[in-house]
Amino acid sequence: MKLKEIKEILDAECLTDEACLEYEVEHAFGSDLMSDVLAFVDDNTLLLTGLVNPQVIRTAEMMDIKQIVFVRGKQPAEGTIRLAQANGIALLATREILFTACGKLYEKGLRGVSIL
Repeated sequence: MKLKEIKEILDAECLTDEACLEYEVEHAFGSDLMSDVLAFVDDNTLLLTGLVNPQVIRTAEMMDIKQIVFVRGKQPAEGTIRLAQANGIALLATREILFTACGKLYEKGLRGVSIL
């Protein structure tokens, strides 16, 4: 699923360069715990989180995550957005809560990462 489809499904705002909307997403992971992201996520994963601090971007960078959706109407600081852009990470923001955002994406065919 392309990131631009995810943007439409979640009625999300693109916070970084819209050229990133062509990124392809294979699966998704929703969490506010970056330790879980480090343990379970691999590349081509869409991260959905309510955290908006620079540690989210640093975690994504370490895990080769190129797409992040901030939920619950959260907006990162300008420095966090610049850090994401410098690392080629696309940022979206939606007013949906984490549970609803994940459900909408699942309903449209995007599946979660396998932790088995």
